[in-house]
Amino acid sequence: MAIFNLNVNGTTQQVDVDPGTPVLWVLRDHLKLVGTKYGCGIAQCGACTIHLNGVAMRSCILTVAQVGNQAITTIEGLSEKGDHPVQKAWLEHDVPQCGYCQAGQIMNAVAFLKSNPNPTDAAIDGAMNGNLCRCGTYTRIKAAIKTAARQ
Repeated sequence: MAIFNLNVNGTTQQVDVDPGTPVLWVLRDHLKLVGTKYGCGIAQCGACTIHLNGVAMRSCILTVAQVGNQAITTIEGLSEKGDHPVQKAWLEHDVPQCGYCQAGQIMNAVAFLKSNPNPTDAAIDGAMNGNLCRCGTYTRIKAAIKTAARQ
């Protein structure tokens, strides 16, 4: 075990965990930030997507030792009131069905829009490829991303 001081959602959080512990489990089990979901454990589904210094990362394969003092943002830290433009667009387009994958979808979309504020359909498809939705809300996800880009 080792002590790690993590910058999570703008606050320093201290955890005592094995250095090889995935950030996903540190967030969920130690910090009780359960918005980030476990999906596959092999970085293939996107349910565990967080931001590390603003870049979308899969937290299921990112170890706590790899993070250092980099800034972690979870869905809980995206906005205090759930009013980030992407979150608002998600609601406007009724994107969630079961909702399980949505935090990862939103986190990936936010990071994508930072680098591409005026995306084409093809760019959205490429950026969101790999964030899986069992309910198949991909059409609404794309519409919500377009709406958020206009905000």
